[in-house]
Amino acid sequence: MASSRMTSSSLIFTFLVYLVLPWVCRSADSDPLQDFCVADLSGPVNVNGFPCKPASSVTSEDFFFDGLMKEGNTENIFGSNVTSGNVLSFPGVNTLGIAMNRVDIAPGGMNPPHIHPRSSESGVVIQGKVLVGFVTTGNVFYSKVLTVGQMFVIPRGLVHFQLNIGEEKAHLITAFNSQNPGVVAVSVNLFASRPSIPNYVLTKAFQVDDNIVNGIKSRLG
Repeated sequence: MASSRMTSSSLIFTFLVYLVLPWVCRSADSDPLQDFCVADLSGPVNVNGFPCKPASSVTSEDFFFDGLMKEGNTENIFGSNVTSGNVLSFPGVNTLGIAMNRVDIAPGGMNPPHIHPRSSESGVVIQGKVLVGFVTTGNVFYSKVLTVGQMFVIPRGLVHFQLNIGEEKAHLITAFNSQNPGVVAVSVNLFASRPSIPNYVLTKAFQVDDNIVNGIKSRLG
């Protein structure tokens, strides 16, 4: 009798594993159901992604993108620029679950702390010397100084940054397992949102006074 119960429990466990495993292993985006679906960014229906451009209108140019060739303008308060190769700029990646960015950082500049809510990230340093770091949900900080050819990986949804600590411009290429990974720039979201987060929320969260909050808002707004 005990053996029969153990067999039943094993069967139930095996069934649950086969039921759950596909959901654990799936990528950030849903699998495509056709060879391609070049995004129609002006399409009238937008449920969770973009509708497909009619196949008769698709050309070779839809599958090629030269946006990452050009160096970004780093003349801003952070000294960095991110050029995106996601579905919004490269409609050919629609439904394919991939995207890439080019990150340019001036000496002393930073791609400031941010989050990609829909994707993990991997990257490689093409030029320069960069400190790359991220913080886990357990508040543990991991970081390393990388040089040309070295790679990094950032788990999905964790706060991370890249800081140019070299004497020349830095250039990175990053890749994502989502056609639209999204980005939440921590400082900008908190201090330059529209409408503004009330000062009493920020002073309480950061344990500072109004003058400091207003000063940060004036710089980021």
